[in-house]
Amino acid sequence: MPNLTLLTRRQGYYVVLASVLVLAACGEKPQQSQGDMKVPVSVVTVEPSRTEVFVDLPGRVQAVKDAQIRARVTGIVTEINFEQGSDVKDGQLLFTIDPAPYAAQRAQAAAQLKSAEADVRSAQLLADRYSKLIKANAVSRQEYDNAVARSGQAQASVAAAKAALQGADINLGYTKVVSPIDGRIGRSMVTEGALVSATEATQMALVQQLDKVYIDVTRSTTELAALRRALADGVLTQSGDGSPVVQALLDDGSPYDHAGKLLFSGVTVDPGTGQVSLRAEFPNPDQILLPGMYVRVRVPQGVDDKALKVPQQAIQRTADGRSSLIVVREGKAITVPVSTGVIIDGQTLITKGLAAGDQVVVEGFQKIRPGAPVQPMPWKPGAPAAGQGAAQAQQGGQPGAAPEDNGAQAAPADAKPAAKPAEQG
Repeated sequence: MPNLTLLTRRQGYYVVLASVLVLAACGEKPQQSQGDMKVPVSVVTVEPSRTEVFVDLPGRVQAVKDAQIRARVTGIVTEINFEQGSDVKDGQLLFTIDPAPYAAQRAQAAAQLKSAEADVRSAQLLADRYSKLIKANAVSRQEYDNAVARSGQAQASVAAAKAALQGADINLGYTKVVSPIDGRIGRSMVTEGALVSATEATQMALVQQLDKVYIDVTRSTTELAALRRALADGVLTQSGDGSPVVQALLDDGSPYDHAGKLLFSGVTVDPGTGQVSLRAEFPNPDQILLPGMYVRVRVPQGVDDKALKVPQQAIQRTADGRSSLIVVREGKAITVPVSTGVIIDGQTLITKGLAAGDQVVVEGFQKIRPGAPVQPMPWKPGAPAAGQGAAQAQQGGQPGAAPEDNGAQAAPADAKPAAKPAEQG
């Protein structure tokens, strides 16, 4: 009987020990499986490609010709002879200033000219008569010299009277204010009955030629120096010959329909801003570009034969505002700081920090951390993010899910075996 009791105790001890081992095995195995689980992520493999590099610069639209219509004579505006906001031609009548005072001045100048012409005839006849009498000693030399001098003075008076008449004609003509160029006229800055002044050069209207426009842009000397270094080192090569063709982007981001050409780059640096000025010329047949409008001008820099680009959504921002990418190396997610360039067709140019052949994570950031094991899958634009189907499959699936979204291929092989011991325990 004592032996039987001892045996029973030993059997109970072994049963308890076996239960503890089974429970320990059930608790440890899932932890190991979860640590080894590879999270599916969508990646793109970066390959170098020949890419034209450009830069977007802010600019303002300027009219090719900008004529300020100002008063050249003082007077009262009697008529406005144009429709505001319309197209006008060179020489078209715009304003009429009261011509009466200037017509009177012209008439007075014309009368003075006739008087001077009459005086010159009398003086010339006297000088001719004395020239004959001086030979016969009938007049003194002094009288003859005085007659010749009066004839010269009379001729000078005629010239002055002609100039005065010409000036009166000009002033009378200025009472008809005409457009100096073809273009579009804005609002009238004066009304009928307003007094305009030649002394103050009262502005009356503005005519602008808009069939072609200038866009003035600025660029920092730092960017220019970096561009020169890139061209000198062979990182970039010049694209095309002659004046670079540039493109304008409107304020809503849409491209302007007509390409322009870069006319010049400034040679003087603004000491206040450290920038140089550039000017581009654009055709404007539909007059979409208006003076003063803010636009961006896309200026080509050159061609990069080994450009590395990634989708825009792959770019991450650190707390200090710098750019980074998540790269898959040796099956793990690694955060890599990078330097970014321009955005080309929805892809960001990477200038530093990335190498050809790197696998960059595009989708699936939310489920990974730096150093976590991942399972890279080719990224397909517009397709569901990697791992979404796997989550649905583990939850029992959703009605109507597409076959490729079930995540069967993306889920790790040890996911289900890891769950069985926990159910047994």
